[in-house]
Amino acid sequence: MAAPLFPVNTHRFDPYRTFKFQVLIDGKAVAGLKKMSALKKTTEPVEWRTGGDPTHVRKLPGGTKYEALTLEQGLTHDPVFEDWANKVNNFDGDVAMSLKGFRKDIVINVLNLQGQVAISYKVYRAWVSEYQALPDFDAGTTNAVGIQTIKLEHEGWERDLSVVEPQET
Repeated sequence: MAAPLFPVNTHRFDPYRTFKFQVLIDGKAVAGLKKMSALKKTTEPVEWRTGGDPTHVRKLPGGTKYEALTLEQGLTHDPVFEDWANKVNNFDGDVAMSLKGFRKDIVINVLNLQGQVAISYKVYRAWVSEYQALPDFDAGTTNAVGIQTIKLEHEGWERDLSVVEPQET
């Protein structure tokens, strides 16, 4: 018999939805967060052969790289993306760069339908490599939403095992 999908809520059969999430920067949820790219890592294979068995290629795990995260926020007065991007690079040049504050650990929370934190990941030493302050504008559309975007380079992530499955009612 297979292990239950949800050990605490054994009545549950449906996985968590992708539209219920939050990202915490400096301990505060990002306002108006619309979309986030996937957490993804890739370990490169290293091929080798032994002298006594030259016909078989063996594979070992090599270096692991973590793909950048992209966050999209609805255009508002919340300066969190711009403030962070300016710590890496701004109009005043290198002298204005914040060597102390440009890297941040962030938290990604997956929420259940009741809005409770169900799964949480910590992303380490992230920094803004790309910032889009304004979207394309088009006076011919009346139902488009303005989006700001940041791309975050980082040095890895791990699941926060202290966050346990919440009891659903």
